[in-house]
Amino acid sequence: MADHSEDVMEEDSRDESSQDSKMEEFTEDEVTLIARMFSLLGERWTLIAGRIPGRTAEEIEKYWTSRYTTSE
Repeated sequence: MADHSEDVMEEDSRDESSQDSKMEEFTEDEVTLIARMFSLLGERWTLIAGRIPGRTAEEIEKYWTSRYTTSE
C-alpha cells in the first residue's frame, strides 16, 4: 500500500511541473502587452498582471526578468 501512495505522489509532482511549464508559455499578445505596460508602469507587476487574465504578478516578473534582464 505504501508503494502505491509513493507512485501517486510522483504522478502528482509530474502533473504540477507540466502545468507550471504550460503556464510559463506566454502568447505573442501577452508579451506585447507586458512590454507596453512595462514601458508605462515599470516594475509594477501587480498592475500589469491585473490586465492579463489568468496571470500572476510573479509569473510576469519571472518571465520579464528571465528574458529582458542583463547580468552586468
